[in-house]
Amino acid sequence: MKKILVTMMALTLTIAVQAQTETVDTAQFVAVYDYECRTQNDEAASITDRMQLVVQVGRTVTKSMPYSAYPVYDDNSKPDVAAGFQEALMHMPTVWTGYPNGQTTVREFIFPHDYEGYEPTPDIAWTLSDDTLTVSGYLCQQATATHRGVEWHVWYTDEIPSSAGPWRLRGLPGLIVKAVSEAHTFCLTELRQEASPITAPEQRPDVQRMKYAKLLKHRNEIYGNRQYAKNPAYYVPDLMGSITDMNVFNHNGQQLVLANGGHPLLTKAHVFQPLEAK
Repeated sequence: MKKILVTMMALTLTIAVQAQTETVDTAQFVAVYDYECRTQNDEAASITDRMQLVVQVGRTVTKSMPYSAYPVYDDNSKPDVAAGFQEALMHMPTVWTGYPNGQTTVREFIFPHDYEGYEPTPDIAWTLSDDTLTVSGYLCQQATATHRGVEWHVWYTDEIPSSAGPWRLRGLPGLIVKAVSEAHTFCLTELRQEASPITAPEQRPDVQRMKYAKLLKHRNEIYGNRQYAKNPAYYVPDLMGSITDMNVFNHNGQQLVLANGGHPLLTKAHVFQPLEAK
C-alpha cells in the first residue's frame, strides 16, 4: 500500500508540473474517444487492447493525448496506475497539431528516453463519399484516405464544425467521429464543452528532439522487431544502468514497475501495430 501511495503521489506531482507549462491555446471543446487496437500477445494469441484518448480542440492548436495525460480530472476520473500500463502497450503519443506556428509536434516516451518529433503539419488526401452513418448520435458522412501506408475509413459530422479528429487524423469539414483501419478503431464517446488550457510540451533538457521522420523510423524499428513482444527492453544494452529511478508494487497480484519519471516498464508486450507504417 505504501508503494502505491508513493506512486500516486508521483503521478500527482507530474500533473502539477504539467499545469505549470506554457498555455498556447484554450480548448473550445474536448472530445473523448475509445481507441482499440487488434493485435496479438507475446504467445501469438489474438487480443484487442483498449484505452481512451482525449482531444482538446482550440482555435489554432489541437492536442491529442492518452486519457491519463489529461491534466483535468473530476472525482470520478482519477488516473489509474494500471491504466497507464495498458496505454504503454498501445504506444499512443501526445500530439500537438498547429504548434508551434502551424506545425505538428509529437512527444512520446520510448524507454529510456522522452522523444519529441516535429514537422510541417501534413495534409491527408481524403476522398469524400455520399455514404452516411449515424455514429454516437451524430449523422456522419464517410471519407477514406491512405496516410503513411495505412488505409483509413472515417466518418465525420458537420454538426460539429471542426476539422479535428483523434490522434493525427484531421482535415475534414466536420469533426471525425469514428475512424477505422485494419488494426485500429477510434470512436467518439463524449463531447465536453470545456474551456481548458492547452499546454505546450514541457521544456526539459533531457528530451531528445528530432525531425518527426527520424522519430517515426526509430519507433517502428524498435517496436516492430519480432523480439519486442517477448522482451520489450531487448534493444537496451544495459537495462539496469538505464534506470534512473524505479517503483515496484503489486496490483491485483501482478508486479508493476514504474521507472524514469513514473513511466511503465513492460516485461511483456503485444505485437506492434503501427498507426503510420512509413
